[in-house]
Amino acid sequence: MTQTATAPPRLSFPVKLVYGFGSIAYGLKNQLISSLLLLYYNQLMGVPAHIVSLALSASLILDALWDPFLGFVSDGMRTRWGRRHPLMYLSAAPFALSFILLWHPPAGLSDWQMFGWLLVFVILSRATISLYEVPSSALAPELAPDYHERTGLLGYRLVFNAIGAALAAVLAYGWFLRSTPDQPMGQLNAAGYSPYAVTVAAITVVVILVSTAGTHHTIPRLHIPPKRRTEPGEILRELVSTLSNRNFLVLLCAGAFIGVMLGMVGGLTLYFSTYFWELPSSKLLILMLAPLFATPVGALLARLVSQKVGKRSTAMLLGLGGITVSLSPIVLRLMGLMPPNGSDALLWILAAAQFLATSGISGAAIMLTSMLADTVEENQVKTGRRSEALLLSADSTLQRLAQGLSVIIPGALLTAVGFPEGAKPGQVDPQILNNLALAYVPTVYIAILIAAGVLFLYRLDKEGHERNLATIRETAAVTEAIAEADPLPAHVGPVGVQSRPV
Repeated sequence: MTQTATAPPRLSFPVKLVYGFGSIAYGLKNQLISSLLLLYYNQLMGVPAHIVSLALSASLILDALWDPFLGFVSDGMRTRWGRRHPLMYLSAAPFALSFILLWHPPAGLSDWQMFGWLLVFVILSRATISLYEVPSSALAPELAPDYHERTGLLGYRLVFNAIGAALAAVLAYGWFLRSTPDQPMGQLNAAGYSPYAVTVAAITVVVILVSTAGTHHTIPRLHIPPKRRTEPGEILRELVSTLSNRNFLVLLCAGAFIGVMLGMVGGLTLYFSTYFWELPSSKLLILMLAPLFATPVGALLARLVSQKVGKRSTAMLLGLGGITVSLSPIVLRLMGLMPPNGSDALLWILAAAQFLATSGISGAAIMLTSMLADTVEENQVKTGRRSEALLLSADSTLQRLAQGLSVIIPGALLTAVGFPEGAKPGQVDPQILNNLALAYVPTVYIAILIAAGVLFLYRLDKEGHERNLATIRETAAVTEAIAEADPLPAHVGPVGVQSRPV
């Protein structure tokens, strides 16, 4: 199937809805693995924090290498169900099984045996959800080639991601890990994690299958790649030419520093909520629901602001603003300017900060993904290949490598400041908590400042994107005319122009 010479029709609302719906799966998974896994294995299973962090770090590094390989395979697949959908259908059952086993370690294991169990099943959980997430993400540039429609479609994706995270929070802090008279800190209730994980796995399977089946009818309009040579040298040349795009490399470097930030935030947020702010699970639920309402605001902000100042400036403004707000309650507490723990005023200040921070950060995330998607057509003009999955997954590679290395930091910090295992909220030395905060805040903020600075080097704007789309359409028209005039075999040139062999 060749690219059509005319612009594709606008996406219908049901397609946008069912495509975005699939991100619930990723939101559910992230809420448990990113927020609860370190706490569960360290505080409830009794595994030292640095050992847990080492396993999480290794899993992220391997995941970072797996995703680009998966993207390269997906980009070149030629099946009757297209390049993306076979892998998406395949992901559901293996993910459910590996995810359930992750939260069911056998009793009586030593620390290093527990490390092995955690490592194997967190790797399998990440790898199998990637079978869905990588090809699903790669659908966005094809479904929405228009500069601003693409941003809107990615907004649906992030909103449903927030819905998944909110659903996970409701299931956790409203049900399985809810506060009880015997255990007001429900997040420390070990018995609740097993049924919670099974429920999340079951919901994830349904979400993946519904979203994949719901976009199945779009397969005939999607790109069919030409047959390609599979010699190692040819594959390497194709990878190098695809990944050497200047704007892509800028986003790759910025993503590395964002990865450092995410590693720190993901590892320590629940520790701050539980021990620094002493929030029971009933109040944690309120904070966890903030993204559900804030993410649509972020999507709207991203769309409106980017139409005025462009995608790059919008990403920088919303990202820096969101991180500044998210860290401000900790800074104010260190300055002695926050209400005491347990007060209603503290909860609502934290909830307001969470809402504003999530609005900015989610808007910035949409912009960065949209900027990355714009490099797909720029790369197609230069190489003649559509490599959505490779580009989108490779961008996350350096970010995840950095995140994988930085995930070691939370465990190392907890060990360095002398944070006790099996700690009781309200009984941890305040100086230990202050030392943790003093290390956490500047590390996170410096990482996001560097990421914002790197984005100054990104140069692809709306006009450049529209020129790329026009070039691709013109090329498709020429290709179709040549095919009609001359039935001889053709080869593909730099922008997909097919010409007769000499």
